[in-house]
Amino acid sequence: MDARLLDILVCPVCKGPLEYDKKAQEMICKGDRLAFPIRDGIPIMWADEARTLQDKAE
Repeated sequence: MDARLLDILVCPVCKGPLEYDKKAQEMICKGDRLAFPIRDGIPIMWADEARTLQDKAE
């Protein structure tokens, strides 16, 4: 992913910051608990394409 692109992308739902998960190839919004996929180097920033993050079992 291009670092400049990572700096300007925000969550399409809440407009909050995103974190890049290189291993999973996802953009993560912690506020909305959503993970947006990255396919062929292109972030898919549609809410209906995002997966909901689950709580980690303790």
